[in-house]
Amino acid sequence: MSDMELMLRGYGLTTAEIFYRLPDHPALIQTYVWQNYDLAPDFPEMNGFLKFWREKLDGPLHSVRYVHRKLISASEWRSVKGEIIVH
Repeated sequence: MSDMELMLRGYGLTTAEIFYRLPDHPALIQTYVWQNYDLAPDFPEMNGFLKFWREKLDGPLHSVRYVHRKLISASEWRSVKGEIIVH
């Protein structure tokens, strides 16, 4: 699906700042920024990514900070069937 189709279906842009510990130096915390279109309040895309992280990557998660913003919704969009040009 295109980004526009996702936004019309209720998806919004989710940005997560992921804090994790370095495997070789657990006292150090590193950050990773993840961004994708997702559905609030369940956030299936972000939770799927975090599940992948826990199962496949070595750096254990410390914390996650995220923000979600709906850019447009279906009620804000309407189809235009004509165009008027004013000089």
